[in-house]
Amino acid sequence: MKFQPGPGWRDGIDDAGWTPSATRDAIRLRAWLNRLIREFFHVRNVLEVETPVMSLAGNTEPNIASFSLQFSGRTDGAPRTRWLRTSPEFALKRLLAAGIGDCYELGRVFRDGEAGGHHNPEFTMLEWYRVGWDHLRLIDETAELVRAALALIGRDATLRVATYRDLYHDTLGIDPFTASDEELRNALGDVRIDPDGLTRDDWLDLLMTHRLQPGFAADELLAVVDYPASQCALAKIAQRGGVPVAERFELYLGPLELANGYHELQDAAEQAARFARDHAVRCNRNDVLPPVDAHLLAALESGLPSCAGVALGVDRLLMAMLGTARIADVLAFDFPRS
Repeated sequence: MKFQPGPGWRDGIDDAGWTPSATRDAIRLRAWLNRLIREFFHVRNVLEVETPVMSLAGNTEPNIASFSLQFSGRTDGAPRTRWLRTSPEFALKRLLAAGIGDCYELGRVFRDGEAGGHHNPEFTMLEWYRVGWDHLRLIDETAELVRAALALIGRDATLRVATYRDLYHDTLGIDPFTASDEELRNALGDVRIDPDGLTRDDWLDLLMTHRLQPGFAADELLAVVDYPASQCALAKIAQRGGVPVAERFELYLGPLELANGYHELQDAAEQAARFARDHAVRCNRNDVLPPVDAHLLAALESGLPSCAGVALGVDRLLMAMLGTARIADVLAFDFPRS
């Protein structure tokens, strides 16, 4: 079925402060997309689950800030501080370790300090896991879901897979694995950034957002694979072309990043070491130190099956479907109106 917009499809609404930030049809399109997502996974026998929004642990990733809150009731000695999830990843992996099998969750996640044109402090994330798959196989399914969503509005997009190394070399003429920090800074051209405190990965990210993404074709799904090992997050590391790379992908539709997927790390000791490195970076920045998720480490120790997982930003997908650069246009009430 194809989504049929009603009158006033792009007219917006009167701004009286209390009114929604999205049009009626944008809100209706979200409902259609939610239904499509659930039907997509139902026919593939992927189980929908729900996991806690509040957790004993926060996200240690240095570039993601978690909201925390204080519970006033009985805790039986447990910490009163709880953390709003930035992703359902850790809880879903605990279910996988317990034997739940292929599963997904569609729900709200929260990130502090992120508000603006492309960001809202609370947003909708779709995350799913496929047992026995690697990240390369998962690219095809992720693209299939996005293309099904685009079909709702009569659009389509072709899929192209490119390595991180080739993307930087072919577009900017540099090798992101061997270029000096000075070469990375120079590749930004007339983009001026305060270099104080920036790491090599920060410069690479700036090149992606300022020099590469703006040139991505509007009707192309681009899956970028084989990221530098320093950007492994929760992914496995492998050797490619003589360098270690993270077995992960990011999927873009035009300039918008839609999804981030991993061939998931199963090693509890390695995951604990990565958490420790995150805390070291946070200490150097005088940032908050969210508690490490001991439940996740115990689940990995028990045995996480070989799997691949991906998180897709539903709001970003809706933005791409509607051709808007404002996340407010796809939210019933954005942050200033919430």
